[in-house]
Amino acid sequence: MFSNSLASDLTMWDFQIPRLSEAGYRILRYDSRGHGRSSVPPGPYNMETLTSDVVALMDDLGLNQAHFCGLSLGGMVGQMLGALHGKRLRSLILCDTSSYMAQREIWDERIALARRVGMEGLADATIDRWFTKTGQEKLKVEIEHIREVILGTSVEGYCGNGRAIHAMDLREIIKGISVRTLIVVGEQDQGTPVSAAEFIHRQIGSSVLKVIPNAAHFVNVEQADIFNAVLLEFLSGRLK
Repeated sequence: MFSNSLASDLTMWDFQIPRLSEAGYRILRYDSRGHGRSSVPPGPYNMETLTSDVVALMDDLGLNQAHFCGLSLGGMVGQMLGALHGKRLRSLILCDTSSYMAQREIWDERIALARRVGMEGLADATIDRWFTKTGQEKLKVEIEHIREVILGTSVEGYCGNGRAIHAMDLREIIKGISVRTLIVVGEQDQGTPVSAAEFIHRQIGSSVLKVIPNAAHFVNVEQADIFNAVLLEFLSGRLK
């Protein structure tokens, strides 16, 4: 089960689908509340609500358990899911995420900018945070699609989820995660850096940490082959 980042949609996992399908996994991707083709209720949202959305979707589909993989916002939801609903998980994969945002004023600024000028005012800076300069040169077609998704994101959805990130503090609750957990981070991630991944790793005793070189925030796209190999090795139980 894959959970998207802020200002993206379920297509962000396109690079993972062929490899996982070939390996025999059934795959569930969903657009988080306020994104893609999901509804956009008035904000602000919170992590409890976003986590409840996951459980409700699993219940509606009759899924008792799943491997859960989330990136950035999706990884924040994954942390709360693991802490509160660990019995619903076979394993947990947390990618380029954080348990707390110390510089909350950044989110005030981004939300205000989105309200004032729309997603056009955020797209370029977002791409620069999500990908290294090398990655932007190498993946021009893929990044153009991602840019279109950013521009197509609902301002209300962006701001509602931005408020959830602004208010989030999972630093204590994640100590209760006992399910087998993989933490993945791009070596050059600016927004949720290696230090944030290392903190989560220290808090979750059942976790393993992998730092992927030559990648920023969207590590699953920029270094898809390496990411997929790590993911499959973890899912198979070979990665300790």
